[in-house]
Amino acid sequence: MQTIVLLAPNGQVGFEVARAVAPLGKLYTLSRSDVDFADTQAVVAKVAALNPTLIINAAAWTAVDKAETEQVACHLINVALPAALATLAKQCNAWLVHYSSDYVYPGNGTTPWQETDTTGPLSVYGQSKLDGDLAVIENTDKYLIFRTSWVYAARGNNFMRTMLKLAQNREALNVVADQVGAPTPARLIAQVTVLAMQQIWLKQAASKSAIQYAGIYHLAPQGYCSWYDFAAEIFSLARNNSMPLALKPEQFKPITTADYPTPAARPANSRLNLSKLEHTFNLQLPSWQQQLALTFAELTAQ
Repeated sequence: MQTIVLLAPNGQVGFEVARAVAPLGKLYTLSRSDVDFADTQAVVAKVAALNPTLIINAAAWTAVDKAETEQVACHLINVALPAALATLAKQCNAWLVHYSSDYVYPGNGTTPWQETDTTGPLSVYGQSKLDGDLAVIENTDKYLIFRTSWVYAARGNNFMRTMLKLAQNREALNVVADQVGAPTPARLIAQVTVLAMQQIWLKQAASKSAIQYAGIYHLAPQGYCSWYDFAAEIFSLARNNSMPLALKPEQFKPITTADYPTPAARPANSRLNLSKLEHTFNLQLPSWQQQLALTFAELTAQ
């Protein structure tokens, strides 16, 4: 019987992970109402008391722009917390799953990033995610770090839900078209997490080492698009499902990053090479369009 401890079960990723991993073992969850994630000693004490065989860290500071001015708070969640969890995982001989970001890369060029490429965050948030990754690697050897991009879900605050709300209330809308990546539903992140851990535990059940699975993996759907393309596909699904939109097609226009300045710089190229994840765990990742259609269907069914 595996003992799984999941941090932040109420977030977009955590909610989907909680649903997906429940059949794998005894699941315990720790939310922000249970413990202050910025208090690493308190978190470690609660997790250690459960004697986990798997720790899943879905807690993260995700306010990219606020991180520029609230650096200490961001560091506590994105760096100090994973460092403490990794240290505990090592002590408990447990596996640690940690979720990271495409923001660790500099975002130049058009070639999909590989896990071995040189990093170069453009923002405080991106640097905190990179430092969190390094902290995990330095403090334990049984870990899976999943670097993902453009996370959204049928619940919570995210690009898909924001675009739909804006399109229902505005006749005109401009969306950035020179940043490219892969929209990743939280559901897919959860599914891959389960599939990866199943293979690791099956290997261990056969009295074989599974340490070769440890490492950094890119996790996203196949294909790429701009934020403008992503929004266009969302609006197409909405119209095909007879959802009333105030937005006029001729007033939905692409703009550049320069036209929409933000406190934190965003990478222009968030393409991720997925070969390592697919080959290591024998997976075939679906297209971002297919995943969006599934997530949209879940949203409209609510």
